[in-house]
This record gives sequence, structure tokens and C-alpha cells, in this order.
Amino acid sequence: MQTRRAWLAAAGAAGAVWGQQKSPLREELEGLAGKLKRETGGDAWWYAKHLESGREEAYRADERVRTASTIKLPIMAAAFDLAERGELKWDERITLRREDIVSGSGILQEMTGGESFRVDDLVKLMIVVSDNTATNLVLERVGGDRVNGFLEGLGLAETRTLRRIRGDGTQLKAASGWSAAGQRPENARFGIGVSTSREMGRLAAMLHQGRVVSRAASRAMVEILKRQQYKDCIGRRLGSGVVVASKSGALDALRSDVALVTGKGGTFVLAITVDGMKQVDYSEDNLGSIAIAEMAKALVNGLAP
Repeated sequence: MQTRRAWLAAAGAAGAVWGQQKSPLREELEGLAGKLKRETGGDAWWYAKHLESGREEAYRADERVRTASTIKLPIMAAAFDLAERGELKWDERITLRREDIVSGSGILQEMTGGESFRVDDLVKLMIVVSDNTATNLVLERVGGDRVNGFLEGLGLAETRTLRRIRGDGTQLKAASGWSAAGQRPENARFGIGVSTSREMGRLAAMLHQGRVVSRAASRAMVEILKRQQYKDCIGRRLGSGVVVASKSGALDALRSDVALVTGKGGTFVLAITVDGMKQVDYSEDNLGSIAIAEMAKALVNGLAP
């Protein structure tokens, strides 16, 4: 016990010194966060790691935040787990009913209903164009509690899918698109999902290491993430020759992105969230998206050897 107390005291002293002697990277990031706060009223959370060296940079990385569409990454991983176990067939077909169609991102909202789609194609739509309707169909097939149980098995205690997208509370909460976590009053403020920057970063790192479901499944998921069409956050200002495998999310007051970034400096995981912005702006010039892009550039440059 004495040794542990001494260690904790030393750690606290080291933390105090670190707080007084900020690195140039931390100063740059805090400057960007301060500018974001002044211009939009929004706050920032981030976690980043250079996988080869183990160097990390984190800020409020263990605080729970709204995920928006980044929760679609864990949902995809749980679907791959079900397929690996033989409990889901990729060529299964799910019929799109008119009442399944929800607004927001994606293309299935343009359909009339009655068509059927393969599960693997729905998963790709969920990630590549962030299709909300496809996400709900996949989530209902896999089950919210099954997704969360899978995440628990990965050691991700704070990351949870909560409910269907565009769920307005009138749907039957026992439906598979809802989870037990989604019915807890303390989680209502998070919307469709909750996580932390660190846990999203850990999930991305495990994908790179081939530790999510299996090595082959991890590679397949990374390839899908590379094809995501929204690159206006982390992938925006990293330059040529950099490969970004990512999943982003957007709400009126929020922008978020989680990514594997591979370039000359090695491989990085980044998870950045901006929330609390006062102005609603869904253009590519959203100040939260630009802030995430600048932070991502600073993190990649600052953590590289």
C-alpha cells in the first residue's frame, strides 16, 4: 500500500509538471480549441496515438460524448462478428418497407419501398455514404443489445448504441433497434450512441492490428472505411500520399470523426469530437469540420517520429 501511495504521489507531481510545461503540440491544439470556442461556442475532445511508437495525445478523452454517425463503426463490427459466428449470412436479403425510410444522409430514402437488399450491401451503404435507413435495417437485424455485448467483449465499456436513427420515442422500445442502454434516462441526452474519444481510438487501433472479430474481418472493415465519401474532417488537410480510413458524424451542433491514418510518418489513430456549436451549418465550411481538420493535421505532424 505504501508503495502504491508513493507511486500515486509521484504520478500526481508529474502531472502537475506536465500541466505547467505544455508541449508545443498541446499548445497548438489548445489554441485551435480556443479559437473554436470563440467562433462557435463549441468544445473539443480528442485522442490520438502513433501506433508504431506508442506516442499519445489526449484531451478529455475519457468523457462520454455523443457519437452521431460514428456509432455506425461499432455496429458494422458487430455485424461482422455475427457473420463470423454463422448467425448472419452476408447474402441474406432484407426488404425495405416504406415505414423503414428515414431522412438524413444516404440514398435509400429515395426508394419507394418494397425492394430487398443484401445485408453486406446495407453495411457498405451504412459506412460509405452514412445511410441512415440502411443503418436502422442493419441495427434491427443485429440487435442493439447484441452490438453492446460485443463491445463489452472488446473491453469498450463506455461505447454503446442506444436507439434507431431518427427514433422519436413513439416506437416500441422493445424493438431490436433499441437497446437496454438506450432506455436508461441518463443516456437520453446522447441520442443514437455514446462513446469516448479514447474508446473510439482503441477500436480503430484494434482494427489495424487485426483484433476485431478476426484478421480477415478487420482488413475488410478497414477497406470499407477507406471508401467513406465524407473526408471534410480528419482527411481534409493531411496532403497527398496519406490513406484515411474513417467514419464521421454530424448533428446540428456537432461534428465528429474517427480514423486510421497511414502515411510516411507511420499509422495513427485519431478520434476527435466537437460539440456545442451554436450555429447550424451543414456546408463543407462548417467551422467544426475545419477545426477537426486542423487538429488532425497538428496531431499527425506532432506525433510523427
